[in-house]
Amino acid sequence: MSETTLVANPDRLTKVSSILVSQARPADEKSPYFELARKYNIKVDFRPFIEVQGVSFKDFRKQKINILDHTAIIFTSRNAVDHFFRICKEARIEVPADMKYFCITEQTANYLQKYIVIRKRKIFTGTKTAAELLELIKKHKTEKFLFPCSDKRRNDIPEFMGTNDLHLTEAVMYETVSADLTDLEDVYYDIIAFFSPSGITSLYHNFPDFEQNKTRIAAFGPTTAKAVTGAGLILDIEAPLPNAPSMTGALELYIKKANGL
Repeated sequence: MSETTLVANPDRLTKVSSILVSQARPADEKSPYFELARKYNIKVDFRPFIEVQGVSFKDFRKQKINILDHTAIIFTSRNAVDHFFRICKEARIEVPADMKYFCITEQTANYLQKYIVIRKRKIFTGTKTAAELLELIKKHKTEKFLFPCSDKRRNDIPEFMGTNDLHLTEAVMYETVSADLTDLEDVYYDIIAFFSPSGITSLYHNFPDFEQNKTRIAAFGPTTAKAVTGAGLILDIEAPLPNAPSMTGALELYIKKANGL
């Protein structure tokens, strides 16, 4: 958040004592969220606003996709890995040993060992972004790619594949749905942090009459920010920032201002 934005809403710049992060609690106790809570003596709670549910094998079959027609799989998340192998198991498909796997990060690639012996497979790994993964894919133009994905997914991979005339089949294997948050109806937080447009959808699915009042809204990424303002909410904290590339960094900048530190 820029200095200008903060000055533009001086009446909303009140003390922060509690934050609700709309994601699962980090497994790593060294998470910067816990450091933020300790450093500024504030309550930080975690609650996923969305859940992932697998598409049934019956519904998957309606897509009329033959997995074995493909020579390479693109994985952008652990959810994609889990549901791809679940569908294969339910379809009684044995994935060929020469299948190639293109994974968005090393963590996703390592997760494959839950299902296959990775040292015996052809695995190509990006580092962090889809753009880096796509550069790898470009070197394998003759492959027939399968892209296990959610019903709500980013457009970058399909658009890139289309632009570069690469063979891609999208396979919806899981869905993003709103979590049940009704127990939070009478709970108040100074800040709620969102990470996807689906989080905003879930907020209004659970609380159709939600009124923001003094609750500050934080959003990570331009599509989330757009969803916040599109819902008629005030966007108080936007991440990433040049001097704060993470949500925790942006929150810390805001807390210092709001709490007069």
